[in-house]
Amino acid sequence: MPKLIVVNRAGEEQAVDGDSGLSVMEVIRDNGFDELLALCGGCCSCATCHVYVDPAFADQLPAMSEDENDLLDSSDHRNETSRLSCQLFMSDEIENLKVTIAPED
Repeated sequence: MPKLIVVNRAGEEQAVDGDSGLSVMEVIRDNGFDELLALCGGCCSCATCHVYVDPAFADQLPAMSEDENDLLDSSDHRNETSRLSCQLFMSDEIENLKVTIAPED
């Protein structure tokens, strides 16, 4: 079972388990991080699951879709490592993926 390392808005880091195939958003939500709103439930339509991905993992993740890119453009907190956690999926190939929950817009 792959591990996900989540840094909350207070800077506290916690490692959690997530089943392969689940979205990073689902794993964060299911492990009690209530600051990640995910209002659309993972449909890539709201950008409330915005995270920053540790740059060490950038090459291991799938390319960003046009829809994801457009939604992130609406965030005042977008940076070069921004992704929507509903568009990233847990896998055994990406162990210890580290994400930081972005500030709320």
